[in-house]
Amino acid sequence: MGVFVFLPLVLPLSAWPVARLAAHRLHPRTATWLLSGVAAVLALCSTLCLALLVVVGTAQLPGNPLPDGWSDPEVREAVPYDEVAGTAAIPLLAAVLVACSAAAWHHHRVRRDAARALAGLRRTSVAVLPDAVPYAYALPGGRGRIVASTSLLDCLEPAERRALFAHERAHLAGSHHRFLLTVRLAARASPFLRPLRTAVAYTAERWADEDAAAATGNRRVVARAIGKAALLSRGAPAATLAHFAAPGPVPRRVAALLGPAPAARVWPPAFTAVGLAAWGAAAGTTVSALSSANSAVTLFFVLKAATPL
Repeated sequence: MGVFVFLPLVLPLSAWPVARLAAHRLHPRTATWLLSGVAAVLALCSTLCLALLVVVGTAQLPGNPLPDGWSDPEVREAVPYDEVAGTAAIPLLAAVLVACSAAAWHHHRVRRDAARALAGLRRTSVAVLPDAVPYAYALPGGRGRIVASTSLLDCLEPAERRALFAHERAHLAGSHHRFLLTVRLAARASPFLRPLRTAVAYTAERWADEDAAAATGNRRVVARAIGKAALLSRGAPAATLAHFAAPGPVPRRVAALLGPAPAARVWPPAFTAVGLAAWGAAAGTTVSALSSANSAVTLFFVLKAATPL
């Protein structure tokens, strides 16, 4: 495996430039798909390589359940600094699994509790709750529901309420909660991917902003509704649920809506800052995938050769 097994652990750094630029230079739909895909692949590759290192590290422990042949010197030679790397990988992989499981369980629990809170209401696409706390968010599941409090709706004009509902419908139609959960798990798997989680949280909201502007035909009304709601709203129950007027920075979203609609491109022009950053992230993701695949295949054949028939 050589040093290739370590590359996926540091290659998430190659996505930092595109995380910074894509949120401002690309159409938010394109940016959300690009950043989420890059984060998912890089997180899977880094976790796989940690698992490969754990195999080598665990084979050195006395009383381990692995075949005795896996602790042969030829197996350890497949990994540079096998004693340190293999031993350190065990608690690191355990921490990754615990962190990802906790994030996934928290997401499931928030959705379950939010759904239970609406269980007694008539099944409609919009659930308006008589609550003094102002909020509005999209609750996925089935056809999805929009949840809003009366205290927030009372502060908005009719056109602004239509913009709010169009924004939340865009979250449901685009399954934005899946992108948010993907980058949330990726950031738990590799701390180097946290900038992508922050960027996707913003681009998902911008994506819904643009869809709401297209649905209502008035960008200024959507911007005004976001500004008003931001001054009042306390947000959704959790960051894994897409919600109105959050996350920030809200002024940047309002400014984007007051300008022209962004051009929809599948891929940015190559000879631009965002284009170079996108190609850099694509190259880093490709190298990470190839490195983890090479390491997995190499270790498989080494272990197969070391295992007695």
